[in-house]
Amino acid sequence: MSLFGAISVSASGMEAQRTRAELITENLANADTTRTPGGGPYRRKDAVFSTAPVQSSFAGTLAEVSAGGSQGVTVSSVSVDQSDPERRYLPGHPDADTDGYVAFPKINPSEEMVDLMSASRGYEANVAAIATVKDMIGRSLELFK
Repeated sequence: MSLFGAISVSASGMEAQRTRAELITENLANADTTRTPGGGPYRRKDAVFSTAPVQSSFAGTLAEVSAGGSQGVTVSSVSVDQSDPERRYLPGHPDADTDGYVAFPKINPSEEMVDLMSASRGYEANVAAIATVKDMIGRSLELFK
């Protein structure tokens, strides 16, 4: 894999972790949303990652395909939690059913924060990998002086 291919792989990882972080923050923001336009409470979302060929220049892509290619990461889909919502007894709530229970999203803020920290660390690891490749390119150019 070329040095620029390594940058492309890390860039794809950064993009995937950014998408994951956006979904996590959406989950946290809607942790108490009991009514959505589609009806019912908000449903937790999570990113599903899969491998994908990295995008680079035509010549680089041609060389990588002939050499086996390099794989990056992409968000292949967004899974939506289909489990039953959490029910809380709040008889005065406008969304309460006839028994006085309100359906709330099944979101654990602590778990979401741990996932957000994990996404942040993954993003930081890809930034560090790009910085390392950038230093390698710089040092390679210094050898030609």
